[in-house]
Amino acid sequence: MCVAQVLVQIGAYAWPALLPTFMGAWQLDNSDAGWITGIFYAAYTLAVPFLVSLTDRVDPKRVYLIGVATTATAHFGFVFVADGFWSAMVARALAGIGWAGTYMTGLKLLADRVSGRLMERAVAGHAAGVGIAGAMSFIVADALARQWGWQTAFSVAGACAIAAFALILVVAPWQAARKPAAARPPLLDFKPVIRNRAAMAYAVGYCVHTWEMSALRGWAVAFLGYVATTTSADAMWLTPAAVTTLTALLGTAASVSGNEIAIARGRARMVRVTMIVSMLSAMRSRDWSE
Repeated sequence: MCVAQVLVQIGAYAWPALLPTFMGAWQLDNSDAGWITGIFYAAYTLAVPFLVSLTDRVDPKRVYLIGVATTATAHFGFVFVADGFWSAMVARALAGIGWAGTYMTGLKLLADRVSGRLMERAVAGHAAGVGIAGAMSFIVADALARQWGWQTAFSVAGACAIAAFALILVVAPWQAARKPAAARPPLLDFKPVIRNRAAMAYAVGYCVHTWEMSALRGWAVAFLGYVATTTSADAMWLTPAAVTTLTALLGTAASVSGNEIAIARGRARMVRVTMIVSMLSAMRSRDWSE
């Protein structure tokens, strides 16, 4: 499962990594680029409640395979169809749906097949796989595009998704047939979650964290490229994509080590301390003299 997540996520941030290229080639302004970047997350947000809830009714493996197939379709859509704003919007929306069908559903697939102490380690391995692949997607897409063109970057991402599909199809066991429930609750019944104050606290905290992370990853390469051009940085020993990859890898290492600390010291305490440090860092980075 962890290897499959690396393969399917290796193209997750190919679009942000190549954003400066597309803005020039397709004559996109900042708003156009923002819409294409944001539609990925919008599609994910709309799709994930349905797809993740569906794993309570059908084998998560089936949902995961659909998500992987959608991801591969999105990548190859860039290669063979996308040539401007609207076609790129459709391809990135499909990628967002694919992400919804692979990220949390992959975790659910794990949860149904492992338990106890192994589950804690499996979750860390799952997070590390997704994080490392997402981080590497910046530099992989950039390197492939520089050498053979951006179509190659998306072709490789699509091929990796197909490999993930084959791996899960062959290796992951199918779930035993479930007995039909006498009375099934509605598919999108979130009232129990809303009534659970602890669950909602984690959900709101994760929402804010994801908002921050998505904005950073969506615009990091374009921002660093802008800084390089406006400061006349003629000799860069690290490309913007490489810097973004390094920061994302640091984040993944922090996530895995943070999980170990949370196991020993308590998850709620770890989350509180981390978010306070993050807020203080964001406040420190602002020029308050303006």
